[in-house]
Amino acid sequence: MHTARSAQDPPARALDQALAERTLLLDGGLSNQLEAQGCDLSDALWSARLLVDGPGQIEAAHAAYVRAGAQVLITAGYQATFEGFERRGIGRARAAELFARSVRLARRAAGGVEREVWIAASVGPYGAMLADGSEYRGRYGLSVRELERFHRPRIEALAAAGPDALALETVPDIDEAEALLRAVEGCGLPVWLSYSVAGDRTRAGQPLETAFALASGNDRVLAVGVNCCDPADADRAVRVAAEVAGKPVVVYPNSGERWDAGGRGWIGDSTFDPGRARAWQDAGARLVGGCCRVGPDTVAELAGLLGGTTADEGKRGGEGG
Repeated sequence: MHTARSAQDPPARALDQALAERTLLLDGGLSNQLEAQGCDLSDALWSARLLVDGPGQIEAAHAAYVRAGAQVLITAGYQATFEGFERRGIGRARAAELFARSVRLARRAAGGVEREVWIAASVGPYGAMLADGSEYRGRYGLSVRELERFHRPRIEALAAAGPDALALETVPDIDEAEALLRAVEGCGLPVWLSYSVAGDRTRAGQPLETAFALASGNDRVLAVGVNCCDPADADRAVRVAAEVAGKPVVVYPNSGERWDAGGRGWIGDSTFDPGRARAWQDAGARLVGGCCRVGPDTVAELAGLLGGTTADEGKRGGEGG
């Protein structure tokens, strides 16, 4: 009989130690799973609203990915910011508690299985707070220093909550990447840096070689790569990231559908082929999963293809409570 870990226990190994041994499976899109559970996300705070009034739904969504075989969960903090919460009348102390809740919910969802599951606290881009689609454009008209001042308080609050890593994700341009890497100095946690890209450039139009080079030689960065992009664009990006940064690569693209910011909906067809994961792994990917519109069923397929944990293994201890 297997005994589940305590719901609050972090894994015994650090995330970078595990990455040195094998490819780890990330989860998929949190928002699409929440919608599948019946949640209404038509809100400027998006999934972060449920940190306030539906935390059980977030935990259930994380648990669905644990059952699918995910070994790394990304928290519901992508669109959670002090500024966004302030617009809802939520003060800084309460907002910091909500950041901590995002980590705690993921940890609890992971706690019902005996295998190791790491928690990465999501740090979304400045544009996510604006809720106008500008995270897909970048170049906000702010300096690196201004962006650093925006990101640092949230990073400090998330680090205090005790995740295993920070996911600096969906970064649209080099200026914001530089600001984020400055803001995480002294946070005491490893990070991964993940750009959103279009073709062979960042969303803001900068060459990927230049973007990934920012992570080269930075010991705090445990992986660099791409997310929230077309699966086809991830193919070349993984190779470039491995060559330029000399680090493990993280890759978790969207389903292939496109977000229409004006209509606030997804258009087009899904082109996410789990079979691509093998090529990503061969090119240097060590954190592999999906982003928007990639659900637990696809993550379970990835688990089988990558030869890692399986959905059956994830069921041994039941769900986190």
